[in-house]
Amino acid sequence: MLGLMQDHPLLISSLIRFADRHHGTTEIVSRTNEGMHRYTYTDAHARSRQLAKALLRLGVGADDRVATIAWNNSRHFELYYAISGIGAICHTINPRLFPDQLVYIINDAQDRLVFFDMTFAPLVSGLRRHCPGVECWVAMTDREYMVESAFGALCYEELVAAESDGFDWPDFDERTASSLCYTSGTTGNPKGVLYSHRSTVLHSIGAALPDTMSLSARDVVLPIVPMFHANAWGAPYSCAVVGAKLVLPGPALDGESLYNLFETEGVTFSAGVPAVWLGLLHYLHENRLRFSRLRRVVIGGSACPPTMMQALEGLGIEVLHAWGMTEMSPLGTVCQLKSRHDDASAEDLAAVRAKQGRAVYGVDIKIVGENGAELPWDGKTFGDLMARGPWVANSYFGSSANEALQEGWFATGDVATIDADGYVQITDRSKDVIKSGGEWISSIELENIAMAHPAVAEAAVIGVKHARWDERPVLLVQIKMDAVVSREELLTFYHDKIAKWSIPDDVVFVTSLPHTAAGKLMKVQLREVYANHLLSLPQG
Repeated sequence: MLGLMQDHPLLISSLIRFADRHHGTTEIVSRTNEGMHRYTYTDAHARSRQLAKALLRLGVGADDRVATIAWNNSRHFELYYAISGIGAICHTINPRLFPDQLVYIINDAQDRLVFFDMTFAPLVSGLRRHCPGVECWVAMTDREYMVESAFGALCYEELVAAESDGFDWPDFDERTASSLCYTSGTTGNPKGVLYSHRSTVLHSIGAALPDTMSLSARDVVLPIVPMFHANAWGAPYSCAVVGAKLVLPGPALDGESLYNLFETEGVTFSAGVPAVWLGLLHYLHENRLRFSRLRRVVIGGSACPPTMMQALEGLGIEVLHAWGMTEMSPLGTVCQLKSRHDDASAEDLAAVRAKQGRAVYGVDIKIVGENGAELPWDGKTFGDLMARGPWVANSYFGSSANEALQEGWFATGDVATIDADGYVQITDRSKDVIKSGGEWISSIELENIAMAHPAVAEAAVIGVKHARWDERPVLLVQIKMDAVVSREELLTFYHDKIAKWSIPDDVVFVTSLPHTAAGKLMKVQLREVYANHLLSLPQG
């Protein structure tokens, strides 16, 4: 048949190849453990090809999982492209998870190699004996900075230096798996989400569109969101698509370090969860500072408090509220305005910006009731939020593998309204997981630990409002008759059983807990009663 287009596979390697060819002199700047590092897309492409050859020499093949435990830096960027570029799978691991979860994830993914920043050498030292399937561990530094706790790991810089950059990226099916992220947004063990080259490239283009993050070659982008958290919301890929300067902050995420990097590098766009912006705004306020070039920020992971949005807008910064999930690569909606809002009042604009935004091309959404029937988009009726599209998960990976769809739609677990203009507003979650600073905490897991204490008759954990982290867990406890236990003893009971940041912030002793007719805890009622519990406590 005449007139058909050329058929080139949508591969992740094409992104870095394009950035090299058309934006080769544009900088990638990163803060590493050794200091500031600065090079170009052309340099990054050359080193990624060297690293690809090193991986092949180590025996990495198609579909092999290669893990990373690393901050946002240039070496992590190179791994993104080198691993996926040869047809292997880049498995980014969240080091903030509890060690038992990390062991589970590495073994469930069947990772063959693990690359790690020296910051995490002590953590990795404790993991390695529980991960017999890992054939080698690689310290992401040069020989000079490798410390004793690296336990004889291979040296990243030596692997790269041993290879030339004479390498052609292979072609293969664009539906080949490219990346693997685990989500802890469910009860039980984390679930793996496997992305394809096709889904990643489409997501990268979709994320850069004007009605999404509106990225261009004129931008300087600093993703605060970690590269181990849903691929930094796609920023390392989208920046290559448009040729934007990329600034990677490494482990220094305090207000002063971030501000100095923003100003030194002339950052125009950034993305992160509310908790990080709160710390940054506090630093600005205490030191009476302003940003000189920052113009747009995307805030997601959890709802952006209106006061935070107002503070940023008061500094001349446009705030783009966004929503998504690991299972959605992660982008779902972004709160960009329409032309009809040009003459809207300040009050009406604030109401719109408080929503999570409109679906971007590549994502279709709807809300459904208990019977599965689609509900109207009137901004008032709420229902279970469903999504589908070329970068939305079809099923989970590994031991959690199962069909994730309901009649072709992914059930997000969020409850939302959608207005006539398509703006989504998350009103609740259908599951009782707690989202704190962009990280998920399982209320059931916390309850099970509390119930293991000999003095506890029944326990409920709910998420309540928190000034910094948006939401934090509070433990409500009914004590057994004649038993005696203190708040401090119960909180200490969580130590060594769960990640420190998952431990409840407070304990409330109650005489009884409310139940439904079916015997389930009435958590909606508990949340209503204790919604402001932490806000009412003395701050300090």
